[in-house]
Amino acid sequence: MSIQFHESTGIFSLETAHTLYQMKADSTGVLLHLYYGKKTGGDMDYLIRLTDRGFSGNPYELSGNRGYSLDTLPQEYSGNGVGDFRLPAVQARSENGSRSVDLRFKAYAVIKGRPPLSGLPFVREARDTETLTVTLCDSVIGLEAQLQYHVFPTQDVIVRSVRLVNTGDRPLILEKAASACVDFLYGQFDVLHFHGRHCMERVPERSALPRGVMSFGSRRGMSSHHSNPFVILCEKTATENAGDCYGCMLMYSGNHAEEMEVDQAGSTRLVTGIHPDGFSWTLARGEAFQTPEVLLSYSENGLNGLSCRYHEIIRRQVIRPRWQTAGRPVLINSWEAAYFDFDAEKILRFARHAKEMGMEMLVLDDGWFGKRGDDHAGLGDWVVNEKKLGCSMRELSDQIHALGLQFGLWFEPEMVNEDSDLYRAHPDWALTDPDRKPMVARNQLVLDMSRQDVVDHLFYALCAVLDHAKIEYVKWDFNRSVANCYSHALPAERQGEVAHRFMLGTYQLLERLLDRYPDLIIEGCSGGGGRFDAGMLYYCPQIWCSDDTDAIERLEIQRGTSYGYPVSTMGSHVSAAPNHQTGRMVPLNTRGIVAQAGTFGYELNPEMLSDEEKEEIKKQIEAYHRFAPLIAQGDYYRLTELDGGKEYTAWMFAARDGSKALVQLVVTHTRANGAFPHVRLQGLIPEASYRLEGTDRTYTGASLMYGGISFPLKWGDYPAHQLYFTRT
Repeated sequence: MSIQFHESTGIFSLETAHTLYQMKADSTGVLLHLYYGKKTGGDMDYLIRLTDRGFSGNPYELSGNRGYSLDTLPQEYSGNGVGDFRLPAVQARSENGSRSVDLRFKAYAVIKGRPPLSGLPFVREARDTETLTVTLCDSVIGLEAQLQYHVFPTQDVIVRSVRLVNTGDRPLILEKAASACVDFLYGQFDVLHFHGRHCMERVPERSALPRGVMSFGSRRGMSSHHSNPFVILCEKTATENAGDCYGCMLMYSGNHAEEMEVDQAGSTRLVTGIHPDGFSWTLARGEAFQTPEVLLSYSENGLNGLSCRYHEIIRRQVIRPRWQTAGRPVLINSWEAAYFDFDAEKILRFARHAKEMGMEMLVLDDGWFGKRGDDHAGLGDWVVNEKKLGCSMRELSDQIHALGLQFGLWFEPEMVNEDSDLYRAHPDWALTDPDRKPMVARNQLVLDMSRQDVVDHLFYALCAVLDHAKIEYVKWDFNRSVANCYSHALPAERQGEVAHRFMLGTYQLLERLLDRYPDLIIEGCSGGGGRFDAGMLYYCPQIWCSDDTDAIERLEIQRGTSYGYPVSTMGSHVSAAPNHQTGRMVPLNTRGIVAQAGTFGYELNPEMLSDEEKEEIKKQIEAYHRFAPLIAQGDYYRLTELDGGKEYTAWMFAARDGSKALVQLVVTHTRANGAFPHVRLQGLIPEASYRLEGTDRTYTGASLMYGGISFPLKWGDYPAHQLYFTRT
C-alpha cells in the first residue's frame, strides 16, 4: 500500500519508490504537514515544535497555550482570517460578508486507482495508483475542502487537487481556490521559475527566496509565454545532478499563480492554483468546485533527476494513450514557406519536394478559409476558400495523399475577426465589455468559450471541415492574450467565473473532437509556446515550442522547456537560413541536430533548397528515424549547467536500460585557440562497456560519466557534434 493511516499516531503516510509525504490531524483537527522528501522509515511529527512567537495568536479553544498558533504551524491547506497571516489557499465570502475560513479535519477515505475529473485534464491512472481523500470542514459556513491525493509510486509523483463543496444552507462565494499548499518547516531554498516572452519562452531563472512573499503567474487568460505554471524549489547547493529539488506543476492552461512566502521563522509556504485576481465563483447549497490538478515530485538527484520524473509521468499518464509511444510523422509546415501567399498548386509543389526528401506530412497553415488573405479578416469563418485554393479541400487532400504524404490543417478556434460572417451574426459571442471598445490584438477578438452555444458552433464548424477531407493533424493556435473578459451570457455577479469557464469550454471542445477523431494529432500552439502546459498536453501530444525557429535561440528555449516537459512534446523544426526571426546563419547540420531534440520537421520553402541541401535533409530524416525511439522514450539529461558559461550547450538521451546513448553538442561561441568542449555523460551503467559509433574505441560507463569526454575543435559559426554509444 502506498497510502497508510496509522491509527495510533493519526499520521497519514504517502510513499512512492523513493519519497515519503506525511501529514497529521492534530487534537484540534488542524491538518498539519509533517514532511516531504526522501524516505525515512519513521514518523516525522517530532519535527514540529511549539513556541510563543509574538503577534501569532491562538485558536479560541487553545487560548491558554500561547505556543500553539496557526500562524506558525505547517498546514496542508491554509484557511483565511482566523490567525494564519501567511498566504491562504482558500478564500470565501459568506452571505453576511464574513471572509473567515477555518478548516478542521472531518473524515478520510482511501481507494485503489483514481476517479477521473469531469471537465478538466487529469493525470491518468496507472496500475499502482492509489487515492487518499481527506475532508476538512468549516462547520460555521458549511464549506468542505476535500483534499485529493493521487499517489503514483513508480513515477515518484503525488498529484493534488481540491474539491470545495458548500454543505451549508446559504450561498458562498469563492474568491480564491488554490489546488495545493505545501509548507516546509526547515530549509533555505532557491526558486527556479520559467519566464519569457513571445519568441523566447520558458527561460529558467534561479533566485534565492527572500523573507516575505514572491509570486509568479499569468492573468492573460492562458498559461502564457511570460510565466509557465511550473516552479522548482531546490536547496542552494543543488546542481543538475545532485541536491534536493521539489517540483510543482499546475495542470492548467488559463490564469495561474505560484506564490511563495518565507515567514518570520524561516519556514516556506508554496501555494499554487488558479490566479485569484478577478476570480470568484458562486456556490449554491450542495454545489461543488473542482480545482485543477498539481503534480508534485521530489528528487535528491538534482534538477536532472527531477526532470526525468516529470518527463516519465507526462509521457505515461498525461499524454493520450494513442500517442504515448507512437512515432510522429516528419512534417513540413507551409507558414514560413508561403505565409498567406499560396494556392493548391504551390502547396502541391511543396508536397512533391517534401516527399522526395523523405518527409511524411504536409501541414497547410493559416490562410485557407473565409476571406483570409491576411490577418485582418476571416477568423471564425471555418469554410474552405475554394476560390483561393483553386479546388476543394478534399481534392487537395486527396492529391497530397496520392503522393504518399499525410495532411494537416491550421485552426484558431477560440478567436474571431470583426471582419467575419461569424462576428457580424453574433457580436455578443466575443468577450467584450458593455459600452466599451475592446482591446484588439493581431486584429482579432476572443470568442466567449464560457458559452455552450459558442462551443457547439465551433464543434460542428470544425467537424464539417474534418469530415470533408482526410486530415490527420491539426495545429491549434491561440494568438493573443485575453482582455475584456466579460460574457454577455452571465449576470453581473458571476463575471468572475468567465476566465475559468472559458478554459472549461476549450477543454470540452478538444475532448469532443478527440472523441470523434481518436487518431487525430492535435499540436497545441499559442503564438508558439504561449500555452505549453500539462493541461494542454492532456489533449495535445505535442506543442509548438516557439515561433522562434532560430536554432541557436531554440537551444535556450528547448533547454528551459526540458526542466518540466519531455522532448517528445516539443514541436521543433529545421527552418531556413538566414532565419526569419533573427537573420542568423546557422549550418544545416546544426539546425537538424537542434530540431532532433523535439518532434522534428521543417519550416522552410523546399523550392529554394539546393540539391546538396536536399541530400543533407534526406540524411537528417534517416538519422531522426533511427534515433527517434531513443529521443522520445529515453531519459534526457542536460550536460551543461544553467550558469555554466555560454560557449557550448550539450545534452543527451540515454536508454532506460543503459544500452545506448546519443550525445549532442552545439558550439555557440567559437574561440581562437579555445578549450576543448568537455562533458560528463549521465544514465549509463558504470561497469558496462560502450563503443563510440564510427570508431573502434570502447569506454566504460564509469569513464564516460566520471571522466567525461571531450570534443574536437571546429571552425566556423555554430558547429555541432553528435556521438552515438552502444553497449558492447
